[in-house]
Formats: sequence, structure tokens, C-alpha cells
Amino acid sequence: MTTCALVLRPEGANDIAGRIASWLLERGHRVRLRAEEAEAVGRSDLGVTESELVPGADLVVSLGGDGTMLRAAALAAVHDVPVLGVNLGDLGYLTVVEPSGCVVALERFLAGAYEVEERMRLAVTAPGLPAGTSALNEVVVEKAGSGQTVRLDVRLDDVPFTSYVADGLILATATGSTAYSFSSRGPILDPRLRAVVTTPVAAHMLFDRSMVLDADCVVTAAVAGDRPAELSIDGRECGTLEPGAELHCTAADRPTRLVTFGGRDFHSVLRSKLALGDR
Repeated sequence: MTTCALVLRPEGANDIAGRIASWLLERGHRVRLRAEEAEAVGRSDLGVTESELVPGADLVVSLGGDGTMLRAAALAAVHDVPVLGVNLGDLGYLTVVEPSGCVVALERFLAGAYEVEERMRLAVTAPGLPAGTSALNEVVVEKAGSGQTVRLDVRLDDVPFTSYVADGLILATATGSTAYSFSSRGPILDPRLRAVVTTPVAAHMLFDRSMVLDADCVVTAAVAGDRPAELSIDGRECGTLEPGAELHCTAADRPTRLVTFGGRDFHSVLRSKLALGDR
């Protein structure tokens, strides 16, 4: 008997979630959803609290786009549970299955005919963050107001490196290199690599290039000057860093474990998502 936790996008996933839940239950498996999502699906009997959703589960199924996948991955990584992404969004860099193939994918998972691809996460510590906070895509420290910049004093392995005067600084994983870092002219990395990419955003200085660092390098960004900075992790706003506050990032102990079925080549996905074949 397998226990599956379903994580849904805010809108447009109720129908497919209901079908998946019924399919699994008919075959003797267990299904969990957050209480409010279970009610929306019409299966309030399957509802649990968020803290009860993943512990003891065998699989987390993400039904949505990359944003939903990031939320599911964050919940799953704490308990070392693999994640299967069903793409209901636009880009779908992280998801591996289209809605029409979700039942076949579940059949293959239940039969053990799947692989697990590990993706590095970033461990993040900063004032106000819960212990164990981590990111699959990126950590962003950016200016708190329009028409301003923020000054960030950066240390690498506690050795002073430089001070960025910029709109912000992105610390990305290889997985996140195709997200915000890429839109800020950062490099694209194969998502299986263990690395930290630092990308300044609109730097007001001569040195404005990205750097690719060893995964275990500890990157510290201290908010200098008299202006605060805003912190976001995987697209979620996480509060304000006041002047003098420090943020620390390095490779997390636990990766995200993605369920795959082979035949998904990153270069082909990249070519398709960026429409490179049309050029």
C-alpha cells in the first residue's frame, strides 16, 4: 500500500486531483491533501493539516506549474520523499508528466519502473527565517524601494569578496539557473550539477558578472549602508533584512528527489522551452 500526498495549484487542478485520488483509492492506496484543498476537490475525508501531509508518505504528486512544484519540493525535501510533477502550467521546467500521462506515470511508479534524479537545494539562514529553510531555485536579496539600490557586502567562505551596489543579488542553484538568474543574464547550468550561481541584478559597478561557485562554498551577504533589503526564496516573500543583517547560503544536506522515467533530456527541454528550434 502506497501513501500519496497531492499538492495542488490554487486554481484549475481540482478535477484532475479528484480523478487521481479516486484512481489510487480504488486500488487500495492512501491519499492525503491539505484540508482546504481536499474540500475543494470534494473529498474532505482525505484532508489533513500541512504538517501531516508529507511525513510517512511514499510520494508527493505536484499538480500545477513550476510554482506548485517548488512548494511541493520544499515540503517533500524535509522528509526525503520523492516528487512527481504533473504539468498544469506554461513552462514546466521541473515537471516531467503532462496531465494525459499521469495515470501511466503512477502505474510505473507503483511498479517500481522509475528513476530518481537528485537536485541540490540551498540551505538558507537569515534573521526571522525558520530553521531548516532551503531553496530549490534561488534566494534573492533585493532593494526595498523603487528608485533605490541596496548595498550588499559579500563574503565567500567568510573571506571578504566585494560589495555590490545593485538592485539585488540572486543566489541560484543549477536548477534555478533557468529562472530569475537567467532573466538577469546569468549562465545556464545542467540542473544535475552541484553549484551556486551568484548573479547581481542591475549592478551599479564595473564588476557585474555572474559567478559559478562550488556547492559547499558559504556565501554571506550582509546588508550594508542605511537601506534595508527584501528577501525572497523560490518566489516567496520572506520579509525584510534590516541594515547589518546577514544572510548565509550553502548546499543543503538534503536534495530534492524528482521522479523521472528516462528519455527526458535537459538539452531538448531547454531547446523546446526557449523555442530555439524556431530560430
